[in-house]
Amino acid sequence: MPLQLTHHQSETDLLQARRCLMDAGDVPPGLVDDTLRQSWLRSRHAGLSPVDVASEPPLCTPADLRQTLASEHDLLAHARPVMSFVFDQIRDSGNVVVLADNHGLLLDTLGDIDFATRAERVSLRPGALWHEHDRGTNAIGTALAEERAVVIHGAEHYLARNSFLTCAAAPVLTSEGRLRGVIDISGDHRGQHPHTFALVRSAARMIEDRLFHARHGHDQVLRLHAHAEGLGAVGEGLVALSDDGWVVGSNQLAREWLGLPAMGGGTLADLTGLRVAQMPPGRTLRVRAARGLSLFARLDWPRRPAIHTPSPSIAHTARPASPPDAAAPPRTASHASQHHERTLDTRLAEAHHRAQRVQAQGIPVLIQGESGTGKEVFARALHQEGPRAARPFVALNCAALPETLIEAELFGYVGGAFTGARREGAPGRIREADGGTLFLDEIGDMPLALQARLLRVLQDKMVVPLGGNKAHPVDFVLVCATHRNLREAVRTGQFREDLFYRLNGLTVTLPALRERQDFDTLVAHMLADICQSMGRTAAPVPQLHPGLHQALAAHHWPGNLRQLHSLLRTACALLEPREVAIDWRHVPDDMQQELQDATRDARRHADTHNASHGPHRASGQLESDLGASASSLQVPNLRRLSQQTIQQVIAATQGNMSEAARRLGISRNTLYRRLKRSPE
Repeated sequence: MPLQLTHHQSETDLLQARRCLMDAGDVPPGLVDDTLRQSWLRSRHAGLSPVDVASEPPLCTPADLRQTLASEHDLLAHARPVMSFVFDQIRDSGNVVVLADNHGLLLDTLGDIDFATRAERVSLRPGALWHEHDRGTNAIGTALAEERAVVIHGAEHYLARNSFLTCAAAPVLTSEGRLRGVIDISGDHRGQHPHTFALVRSAARMIEDRLFHARHGHDQVLRLHAHAEGLGAVGEGLVALSDDGWVVGSNQLAREWLGLPAMGGGTLADLTGLRVAQMPPGRTLRVRAARGLSLFARLDWPRRPAIHTPSPSIAHTARPASPPDAAAPPRTASHASQHHERTLDTRLAEAHHRAQRVQAQGIPVLIQGESGTGKEVFARALHQEGPRAARPFVALNCAALPETLIEAELFGYVGGAFTGARREGAPGRIREADGGTLFLDEIGDMPLALQARLLRVLQDKMVVPLGGNKAHPVDFVLVCATHRNLREAVRTGQFREDLFYRLNGLTVTLPALRERQDFDTLVAHMLADICQSMGRTAAPVPQLHPGLHQALAAHHWPGNLRQLHSLLRTACALLEPREVAIDWRHVPDDMQQELQDATRDARRHADTHNASHGPHRASGQLESDLGASASSLQVPNLRRLSQQTIQQVIAATQGNMSEAARRLGISRNTLYRRLKRSPE
């Protein structure tokens, strides 16, 4: 169906059509555009009244909104930069840019304050539902129903209270051709501009292409354009191919040019007459599509690991290895389980969104959080979704190397600079990260002398290798991480104040596992990754025994995600081939004792509390499950292991007993009592 750029619906025709709808329940064909007529009829059949102003606009609950925002994090992550770009084009024009999911739920808005205030009256804000069944004819809901871009102007809105709006919306489709969401531009009907329709369609294509590259990071990508110079630019056709040439995804332009069905299908040979082996990667060729269209084409190999790669051992095992990217080390299974895109934790999702926006402008990001919370994974995700994704990601752990080696590793050295130096020298991590991202983990442990050198590099954008005198220009985005309180380190003279302010463009704090809201989701993804890496693909992904699940969910997890992953991996290794449930007997003995102690402490605390506050309920299924399954599984030195854990947490909190007790999930009295025990 051809798309309509401007409207020719007169106010008289609209008024007459609305009267017919109200009086006869139908609109005579030809009186208004047929798309509008069908939408009005759908709205009426949904039970909506055009003139009902008494009913409250439908909104989802705050809890549902939080869950949806978390589950749609990848859509938001790829759409928000495009929304910012679009808004920059229409700033001060009295418009708002809106993103909705495939059910018409508004996820995010960006707009001029004056119009946004008016838009509040009709709930044009996150959490509002704009499906046709909820709001009648409107650009978002009608674009979803029609699965194409539409403009709904003024009185064309089914509900009279929305008639002050003019809205243009375009659907966002996945590489399989499924609806993913809608991008919309809304404003006052008196300020309608014909270019808004083209702008919103372009925005949808930009989001689709970002989603395409994120989805098909492991696939070969065929780029198509009518002009050779258009390859790699906005407006190109994209086709994702498996190693044997089968189409596994495409964008709308490619489907249009090649006559592809929405869900893909066929091979490269079917589409262009060429096989994968006949298209050298990176070389531009002219091809003739199935419909006779002459296009320029280039086949690109994957440039980096896919965002969703669980681990090197299990990523797309049916496909041959792609050419490696030396600058991007393989991710571990624990990394994948921590990936931000799998989170339903709103705090973590918001941290990623904020960090992504500032890093896109070259502003340094400082990641704080306890050990094991996934700081490096967070940094890699920022890089892989940022504008420098095709360039190197280089990581250095400042706490993992002796002080004498950090300088050479970071700044590089010339041949013969020190005893044992390679004859040809080494460029150093800073120069390796040129054009990409440099990640310095545990920056708080960097020696003071090297802090001064790093500050000079950040100021001058030049680096001088150890033993040399020639400065090399460098361009990189800096991301740092630490579990230490850098402000306190500055106060005590352990960290340079001037460097701290250079690093602290934006500080984000990753929540500890015990503070996160997505424990169930994390466990499910970890188990799926672990089973696949172990080759347990025939059996279903195992589930946790309810009592064990409850105990694990309530645990304090001093080792955070790393500790949880290690526990689940051990449990999966102990499963028999046909077992589909992880029970207490699959849990390491020391962890059983730790969980049992924590449960007893929690019960004593509850008993003490309830003794002074009235009757209480039974202690519940958790203790009975724990006692029945673990009472006979005592192991030597469990108390010593428990004491070691306590001492480690106290050291990590620098002797703050209240904080240590909170991290351990016990009261201060219990902590002091445990410290008085002598290990056996």
